[in-house]
Amino acid sequence: MPIIGFLLLAFLLCTSCGGQNDEHKYRMENLLIEVKGHFLYREDLQKVVPASLSKDDSLLFAENYIRNWIEEMLLYDKAKANIPDNTEIEKLVESYRKALIIHRYQQELIKQKLSLNLSEQAIADFYEKNKELFILKRPLMKGLFVKVPLESPQLNEVRKWYRTETHEAVENLEKYSLQHAISYDYFYDKWIAVSDVLGKIPIKGEDPEEYIRVNRHVELQDTAFYYFLNVTDYRRKGDEEPYDFARTTAKEMLMNLRKVDFIKEIKADLYKEATRKDKIRSYIISEDEEKRMF
Repeated sequence: MPIIGFLLLAFLLCTSCGGQNDEHKYRMENLLIEVKGHFLYREDLQKVVPASLSKDDSLLFAENYIRNWIEEMLLYDKAKANIPDNTEIEKLVESYRKALIIHRYQQELIKQKLSLNLSEQAIADFYEKNKELFILKRPLMKGLFVKVPLESPQLNEVRKWYRTETHEAVENLEKYSLQHAISYDYFYDKWIAVSDVLGKIPIKGEDPEEYIRVNRHVELQDTAFYYFLNVTDYRRKGDEEPYDFARTTAKEMLMNLRKVDFIKEIKADLYKEATRKDKIRSYIISEDEEKRMF
C-alpha cells in the first residue's frame, strides 16, 4: 500500500514536531489516516511504537499497526451497518463503563485509606485458621545436592560432608564444590519442588519421588558422575503446605479479604448516609405488576 509507506516516512520525519497554538491546525497537520470518519493521528501511532525498536523495525511495526487499524475500522463500519439495533450493545457498554469507574474508584480508596501492612502474626494466624486452603499440588523437599565427576578427589570426605548439616560441613562442601563440582545446590533453608531435583539425578524405578522420601541420603552414579543428595525434610502431594512455603499466598489472600471487607464497609456507609438523607425512595407496585416482573 503506497500511501502507508508515504505516511510512515512522514511519521518518522516528524516524531519530534512541536505543538501548534491552533489545536485544529495541529490535529490536521498530524493526521495520518482517515477511514469513513475515523481518524488515526501521528500521536496515536507514537504511543504504541516501542521506543527500543530500530528505525527499520519501527517502520515495520507502524506499517502493520496502520494496516490493522484500517481493517478494524472497515470491519467496524460493516458490522454497524448489519447490526442496526444497538440497544443491547449500548447496555453492555454502559454496564462495563460503570463497572470500570467503580473499580477505579475502589482502587483509589484502597490506596488512600486502607493500610495493607500486615504483621507476621496476622499472616500466621490466617494460615493456621485456613490450613485446608493450603494443600500441596506437588511434593516439596529441603536439602542439598552435589554432582561431581567420578575421578574427583576426596570422595570419602564428600560422602561425610553431604550427610552432615553442620556449618563446618556445609562450608567444606561449598569450598570443595567451587573447584570440583559440576553442580551444587544448597536448599536446607527453602522448599523446592522434588521434580527440580529428579531432573538432575539418574534415579531408576517406577516411583522416584517415593524413593527420595524414604531414602534421605542418596548416592548414585552413572558412567561419568557421582550424585549426592541429602533430604532434610519432605512433604508429599496432598500434604498441608508448610508455612514458610505458603506465607506469600497466605499474605495475598489476607490482603484481598481486607480489601473486600473495606469495600463492604464503604458500601454500607454509603447506604446508611443515603437512607439518612432520604435519597432512597421506594414506590408501591400492584400485585399484577409484581407478577409480571417476577
